[in-house]
Amino acid sequence: MAAALTAMTVLVAACGAHEDSGEEPKQVTMDEQQAIDRAEEIIHQAVDGMSPKPTLERTGPETVGPCIARDDHGPDDRRQVTLFYKLTGVPGSEARNLVLQARDAWLKQGYRFNSSDKKDMSGPYPWVSMRTDHDDFWMEGITGVLDRAKGEGIATLKVRSPCFLPAGKSSTATAADPAALEAPQPETPQPGDPGTRRALDLSSRIYDVLRAGSAPTQPGEGLGIVRDGSGVSVHHTWSTRPMPEAGAVQALARARARLGDAGWAVRHVPMGVGVPAVIAIHPREGAVVQLALSATGAVRVAVTTPVGPASVDG
Repeated sequence: MAAALTAMTVLVAACGAHEDSGEEPKQVTMDEQQAIDRAEEIIHQAVDGMSPKPTLERTGPETVGPCIARDDHGPDDRRQVTLFYKLTGVPGSEARNLVLQARDAWLKQGYRFNSSDKKDMSGPYPWVSMRTDHDDFWMEGITGVLDRAKGEGIATLKVRSPCFLPAGKSSTATAADPAALEAPQPETPQPGDPGTRRALDLSSRIYDVLRAGSAPTQPGEGLGIVRDGSGVSVHHTWSTRPMPEAGAVQALARARARLGDAGWAVRHVPMGVGVPAVIAIHPREGAVVQLALSATGAVRVAVTTPVGPASVDG
């Protein structure tokens, strides 16, 4: 599931207003290691009592990335922890059961639904979004499709921390653009690397679906390499030209439909600008596509693919 699950730095409005509830985010004090430890704890609360017992397979380009906050274009030194795990070592027919077990385990901990959709949770490929009340971690259980005819899938869990300031940074920083989807200061990938080719190919397909044209490359956009303990990924970010909101909504809907038809696990994520972002995760090949509308009217696109010989269809 993705090496950026699969990430990419991804878009959850954990640093902005919670659009579904109208609540302001809680102010939580923590450092990087505390955020990682807490995220791991939440993952194990979901997994340790599961039956059958899955194997946790870590995915994602980096554990700690930029804070995904409100779209007000202000500077922001805050960081965020995101953990992604595939639940492997069990039959594909158990994926649905594992996601529902994660939901139940989190409910027993007193965590609550961020969003709840009976269709999402009662179907063959359930998805659940939840959050912790006292320290504002957000988590998801996602069922990716492997073989729709046989009802086989793969379960993935994601936990995202609230935003926090690194040691030595001022607490006066303001919020960042949530759709910037910035990678860390990247090293340049090799042009002939299969991961680079896949990232550019996926970006090209998204470009064709959005039908908006591309804007000049902005600071922080382009190709980069991201490394973490799970491997090496290529991260590609770019933006469309600005467009009216109605056109952007239609463009995002086309992209979501196209990715869903190709077997990607696709979700809408609430954002501060009012138009939900889209995150799509490929269940087999370890790729992630993220799309979000900026306050300027541009759609920001981020694609993350693992370095290696695999190929992504769709």
